[in-house]
Amino acid sequence: MARYTGPATKKSRAFGEPIFGYDRAFEKKKYPPGQHGLTRKRKQRSDYAVQLMEKQKAKYTYGLLERQFRSFFEKASRKSGVTGTILLQMLESRLDNTVFRMGLAPTRRAARQLVTHRHITVNGMVSNIPSRRLRPGEVIGVKGKSKSLDVIQESVGNKKEVRRFPWLEFNPDKMEGVFMAYPEREQIPRRSTSC
Repeated sequence: MARYTGPATKKSRAFGEPIFGYDRAFEKKKYPPGQHGLTRKRKQRSDYAVQLMEKQKAKYTYGLLERQFRSFFEKASRKSGVTGTILLQMLESRLDNTVFRMGLAPTRRAARQLVTHRHITVNGMVSNIPSRRLRPGEVIGVKGKSKSLDVIQESVGNKKEVRRFPWLEFNPDKMEGVFMAYPEREQIPRRSTSC
């Protein structure tokens, strides 16, 4: 599946938030990109513009393109309940996002690469599909030979205070975690900070 591979800082500056995680370049220039970034006076955005901006933030945060995001939205709208909450739950239950939330990778892009390179297992079986949706109770782990990878060791070892998410259980000694349940909307962090 295709994904956005362009400049991450430019997108973060356009949205005014570090949606891809901490970025030193974004911290230096917190104004919109382009030659008129600081000088142009911004008009108040319409409701449609605000909704479009939030949709674009979600797309870039979770690493989806329009067609895949629309497919997720259609599936969420068919279920009973609040469509926005169900959509976020579906996005949070993706395998690449769960690997990132567990702290096995520093970014979602790195988590996606770990999954596609066959370093991650689901219920003991190797899975190389980053968009795979997890069900509650499924066990996510690192393949035996891959536990010594520098990227994984640094991500797990450098976490002085590991952020715990109520819908995930993670054991850093075994490098294994359990997707416990779908998260509630209030539990999902708004900013894309590292775990």
